[in-house]
Amino acid sequence: MRPRTTAALYKTLGTLLEFLPERVDVALARRLAVWWGMRSSARERLGANIARVLGDSEQASDHALVERYVRRGFANYGQYWAEGAKLPALSRRTITSRFRICEGLEHLEDAFAQGRGVVIALPHVGSWEWGGAFISSLGMPMTAIAEELEPPALFEWFKAKREKIGIHVEGLNSQASSKLLHVLKEGGVVGLLCDRDIQGGGVEVEFFGAPVTLPGGPATLALRTGAVLLAAACYTGPGSDHFSVVTPAISAEREGRLRDDVTRVTQAVAHELEGLIRRAPEQWHVLEARFEAP
Repeated sequence: MRPRTTAALYKTLGTLLEFLPERVDVALARRLAVWWGMRSSARERLGANIARVLGDSEQASDHALVERYVRRGFANYGQYWAEGAKLPALSRRTITSRFRICEGLEHLEDAFAQGRGVVIALPHVGSWEWGGAFISSLGMPMTAIAEELEPPALFEWFKAKREKIGIHVEGLNSQASSKLLHVLKEGGVVGLLCDRDIQGGGVEVEFFGAPVTLPGGPATLALRTGAVLLAAACYTGPGSDHFSVVTPAISAEREGRLRDDVTRVTQAVAHELEGLIRRAPEQWHVLEARFEAP
């Protein structure tokens, strides 16, 4: 489709989901996502990713069980998009009543109180936007990076929607790094999704027992600015609620060459992401082939 047609389609669907009766939108999105996912090439890729998360357990070799995880994975992916579209239409009171940081709130509060800036490493689990909207209500507005969309008007529309819920979005471009450095030097919060190496050229680490590349951005920012580095995940459920887990601070002190330090700290981030993803493998909506076939 032409860029203008694509933009119009996204805006129309987003507006429709935003104004549909609550839970009708989620039910519809879950059904559509399962229908599409189970008929697409993403089915095999998501299954391989989930099996890798399950590891060497008997669960990983249980084909029927993995298939159930995959079906639930696509349903959760649809719910993620529907609830993300609905967020700007919800009141701040509604958002805060449906979200809890059930583990690690003290880690986030302590990190922010230090005034050195906070970097939060996030996996594609549940809905990070709910987490961003919630911590904004606590007086800790988050800046995030997102891929720039075509046409630019579509990206600006997406950005405005996130701004409405308290998340400032910067485009993934050559200026992104300097803007994030400024946020951290001002003592702000930066949230970075970092379980996919979208641009390529990431840092090679071990992730679920396999060699992969992960973005070195969280480690680099923490090492360069002295910001506190945390990992967190925002999970969907139970029901229409959401909850989050925040890890203790990840050590990010300089010990040698910057490149070596970035690799070491990124590996530590990878280990924390593993633990967060294992809590709900069916909510890890990474549909690309993340691991090489054994």
